[in-house]
Amino acid sequence: MNSYVNMGVGALLGTVFVLMSVSIASEGIFHAEVPEKEGYAIVAEVSSEAGAGAETAAAATPIAVLLASADATAGEAVFKKCVSCHTGEKGGANKVGPNLFGLVERPIATHEGFGYSAAIKDFSKGGTVTWTYDNLNHFLTAPKKFIAGTAMGFAGLKKDDERANLIAYLRTLSDAPVALPDPAAAPAPATN
Repeated sequence: MNSYVNMGVGALLGTVFVLMSVSIASEGIFHAEVPEKEGYAIVAEVSSEAGAGAETAAAATPIAVLLASADATAGEAVFKKCVSCHTGEKGGANKVGPNLFGLVERPIATHEGFGYSAAIKDFSKGGTVTWTYDNLNHFLTAPKKFIAGTAMGFAGLKKDDERANLIAYLRTLSDAPVALPDPAAAPAPATN
């Protein structure tokens, strides 16, 4: 055989030997056991049956009862989750979502200058359905479950107090805030 071929094959085998040795040694030194408990569990989206249970849970405590103890100042902090897509000041510009000034009891899908999704327009029945406290409560719990096909990408607020605080804050974004519902009165059914 040619001496150059012998040197080439020897160099190749030597390189393979060194790489395998380093691999085996590093596996022995840096071997990581599988943890008994995951460090961060990734929760998949709940099935539609489980989602319906979450929506029912939101309906279990009427919004009127939740609003009786809601804190609009705490709701302002929750609203920070909304500001990337919405504005709340009077005459504020639309962003990815419409301006929310005067939202409570405003007809759904009627804010001037905003292009609503077909799902929201259908749900609004031509602007005859309004953002009542109940509709806001159900929508903010799980927007895509309450109005299937909505373009709103927000996952929702599952905690009753957080949602009630946000709705109490949204109520203050108005020249004439709508009166809070009577907690003793029977809850109105959600329009869906």
